Amino acid sequence: MRHTISVLVENKFGVLARIATLFAARGFNIDSLAVGETEDPAISRMTIVVKGDDDILEQVTKQLNKLVDVIKVNDFNDVGYVERGLALLKINVTKSNRAEIMQMVDVFRAKIIDVSQDSIIAEITGDEEKIDAFVKMIMPYGIKEMCQTGTVALARGNK
Repeated sequence: MRHTISVLVENKFGVLARIATLFAARGFNIDSLAVGETEDPAISRMTIVVKGDDDILEQVTKQLNKLVDVIKVNDFNDVGYVERGLALLKINVTKSNRAEIMQMVDVFRAKIIDVSQDSIIAEITGDEEKIDAFVKMIMPYGIKEMCQTGTVALARGNK
């Protein structure tokens, strides 16, 4: 099962390494990891996406809560949440297909953020399915380069 976990941590040296080691020691591969400061610069939010057994992940969550620098752990599978990712794609273009690619960018509500003679850089945000669908549609034109952020997520409402 896919789990999106939000971990509020003290913004200190070595916290990321300790948390990643905890997952690795339990045999979990981290599919996505995004870390950044919150509204309080002394606190960072880690959004971790993993696939795995619910019972083992519950144990990992309990062990996360025991780490000194961890403030709060939320497994978003128990609550409503919003998640987004970001991808940048450098797409091959020619005079004959430029308009077609630009139209596809519009359909996916992506943005063109750079244009050159032979390429366009597009920015797309959304959930994993939307980004994957855009990549599949653009693939036949040729993707020169691509980079993606990890998933970021927040619980809905006052959770």
